[in-house]
Amino acid sequence: MSAEFLDIARKTGGYRPDRLSDFGEVEMHLPISDIRVQASRCMGCGVPFCHGYGCPLANDIPGFNLAVKEGRLADAYRILSATSPFPEFTSRVCPATCEASCCSGLLSEAVSIRQIEYAIIENAFTNGIVERDKPKFRTGRRVAVIGSGPSGLAAADCLNKLGHEVVVFEKNSSLGGLLRYGIPDFKLSKSVIERRIDVMGAQGVFFEPGVEIGADMSAQYLRRKFDAICLCIGSETPRDLPVDGRAHEGVHFALDFLSSQNRANSGEAAEVKISAKGKRVLIIGGGDTGSDCLGTALRQGAKEVLQVEIMPEPPAKRSVSTPWPEWPYMLRTSSSHLEGGKRMWGVSVKKILGRGGAVKGVEAALLDWQSDASGRPLKPVERENSLFKIEADLILLAMGFTGVRRNGLVEELGLELVPRGMVASNESCATNLDGVFACGDCVSGPSLVSRAIAAGKRAASNVDCRLKKLL
Repeated sequence: MSAEFLDIARKTGGYRPDRLSDFGEVEMHLPISDIRVQASRCMGCGVPFCHGYGCPLANDIPGFNLAVKEGRLADAYRILSATSPFPEFTSRVCPATCEASCCSGLLSEAVSIRQIEYAIIENAFTNGIVERDKPKFRTGRRVAVIGSGPSGLAAADCLNKLGHEVVVFEKNSSLGGLLRYGIPDFKLSKSVIERRIDVMGAQGVFFEPGVEIGADMSAQYLRRKFDAICLCIGSETPRDLPVDGRAHEGVHFALDFLSSQNRANSGEAAEVKISAKGKRVLIIGGGDTGSDCLGTALRQGAKEVLQVEIMPEPPAKRSVSTPWPEWPYMLRTSSSHLEGGKRMWGVSVKKILGRGGAVKGVEAALLDWQSDASGRPLKPVERENSLFKIEADLILLAMGFTGVRRNGLVEELGLELVPRGMVASNESCATNLDGVFACGDCVSGPSLVSRAIAAGKRAASNVDCRLKKLL
């Protein structure tokens, strides 16, 4: 067992100091020589919790760490790509649940697994190691994948490699789903998505962007023309804020704000439709989407930005309510938070204020949270006489999502939904319709990119089992 995890300090590349002047990726990366040193910090555990517990894709993290340590980067890529179809996505936007369960983190700091993964995949692309070959055989079966987000791309990639003909339908004019339209360019350059789409196209996957099933094309037509359908349509219904004043101009959903900027960056739109320039911005919701809004608003030239969250401020270090190797309940500070803006916790927005039809701010109250014995918040209690006002010219609602869109595809097919608004499916990813499968956020609700990719792989395996019975 290695002891470098005690003798060598964890090191990452940090962030670009001048990053607010553009929308380029903010994270900097270590040279391969430093990455090899960081990989040597891996203990090579007998029971690697990073692999078996922390990673939704079950990546062989000790295996590729050892290969990197020894300078065998091509081998490291083969080990990583055996379970992870898109390391270039996860190494940029995954919160690294594997690192939270790294055994080295018990006594020192966790191995910088995400940075190592980034080095592996970028080296593979740079040196032409990434495979572009088509499958050597075809089964003669056709599968329609609806949605080109991470779960849809993963399902398509797996099904294609299994020999089935795969067509991916995407309602937007460009491919990538939430990766393209929901994640800012400063976290994930869209050229990274296009690079992968090019690879998948060379491998034989067909893409049909700008085609909305249930509007431009009948879902029933697809059922007749394909042997199976895999729904990867995401959870697109945003959670609203049903308070007085909601109709004032200047209140927008977070995804509309983020996609507006992404479309402008790519040239898909001539200009930004929702701009924070010169405005006082209030972001309601303290998660990653809210953080992305903060970074975007700062780059647009917002006068000031405040992000509020209904939950209490998490502890600075891992809470005892989430012991290792669980994902820790603790305060998280993103690159966007480091760039500016302010955060407030335990805030409940009661009313949206306006004048002349335009938003001017909110009336809010402070909450005190009752907690369990471990410190995990359970129930909020509004603090007496705590009403206060927050001035704002632009309000962004970043409070999550409540399910799939009911109209169009879902309505036409007659898909069953669970009470939470997601598509009902069984352990085999099958819906109430024969030959129609579902996976990703449309089944689980919004989750991590790594989990969406894992769900796409699992759905592909179940679709393949059905198709083999038809051969």
